[in-house]
Amino acid sequence: MDQLQSEIEARTDDLVSLTQDLIRIPTLNPPGLHYRDICSLVGERMGAQGWQVEMVRAEGALGDSFKHPRWNVICRLEGKRPGDCLHFNSHHDVVAVGDGWTFDPFAATLSDGRIYGRGACDMKGGLATSIIAAEAFAATHPDFAGAIEISATADEESGGFGGVAYLAEKGFFDPARVQHVIIPEPLNKDRICLGHRGVWWAEIETKGHIAHGSMPFLGDCAVRHMGAVLDEMEATLFPLLAGKRTAMPVVPEGARQSTLNLNSIHGGEPVQDADYTGLPSPCVPDRCVLTIDRRFLIEEDIAEVKREITAMMERVRARRPDFRYEIRDLFEVMPTMTPEDAPIVQVVQDAVQDILGKSAEYVVSPGTYDQKHIDRIGRLKNCIAYGPGILDLAHQPDEWIGVQDMVDSAKVMALALRRLLG
Repeated sequence: MDQLQSEIEARTDDLVSLTQDLIRIPTLNPPGLHYRDICSLVGERMGAQGWQVEMVRAEGALGDSFKHPRWNVICRLEGKRPGDCLHFNSHHDVVAVGDGWTFDPFAATLSDGRIYGRGACDMKGGLATSIIAAEAFAATHPDFAGAIEISATADEESGGFGGVAYLAEKGFFDPARVQHVIIPEPLNKDRICLGHRGVWWAEIETKGHIAHGSMPFLGDCAVRHMGAVLDEMEATLFPLLAGKRTAMPVVPEGARQSTLNLNSIHGGEPVQDADYTGLPSPCVPDRCVLTIDRRFLIEEDIAEVKREITAMMERVRARRPDFRYEIRDLFEVMPTMTPEDAPIVQVVQDAVQDILGKSAEYVVSPGTYDQKHIDRIGRLKNCIAYGPGILDLAHQPDEWIGVQDMVDSAKVMALALRRLLG
């Protein structure tokens, strides 16, 4: 074992402690709690070691408010001579806890080589791993070239607009500043994630006419219209999507086809507050809204993806008198995939081979992550996701990260640093 790997082994307890400290800050999104606290923890640690630290609030970005400001931190360590910059980007926000936990979700309990907690694998373990890797590399290679950056950014779980998107707009991922990016998402330590599928979110609204519930024949029920839309989806749209397949190495296998999730549906009278003790009013619902989450493949065109929905709605309209509808775009992200021969891909592939003794598997994520903003806004294509953790554990009760997985991934990251900057 060489000096760099030994240095990381010696920092295992620090890696565990740092991961626990990060998990114990409940950065729940929504609404966006304790963002400044976690950025301060990272910034103070790195600043004490001589890193340049910049705290950036995404003022005016989607989600930013006086009550819940969107804070990000970027830490940079300059080398002794000119060279490339390798940036490790991790999001610091976590999703809601949910039910079914047997561990305290914010206690960061260490048990049998695993650290349990919300955000353990997605992705505070990855953030801690990148910090330890960078610190170990800087300690053993004080004369390195170029620069290292570590960022902890907001709101990836809700689109990243108050985090990486904002920073990319401000030039933090300009190719003149940063040349290589690793996002330590939990894709397993023996996988390199090259990119992700595309996504289109939209609302479909069916329209009706309100009337007294005792005389529904005087109205027009928007919920029944939506029921016809759902029937048409089952009959024609879902079979169509199941037949679309990609050459992208998307994981898991089921995501190699186009998919559609019916995210939410609501029609009729709004849901009342929990303390309301009365009955609903008797009305025919005059609107029903369905929110859809369409994931599409790199082989598909976004315009055709949208035309498929419109064509489906027109088929329903042809069969139903007085059928009226509206489709509203919410947001869209194009698929992206970094080439396998890109410098960061090859460097990490070689490091995985050296540390784990096998070739890394190339994969593509079924859902988007912050690579979309680095690619589209930052115009930086040399970006991958690589980090410790099992993807299937993300957003689950009793989420955990394995200590040995973090140590191994830290060795891979540090070796990538040495090959790019050493």
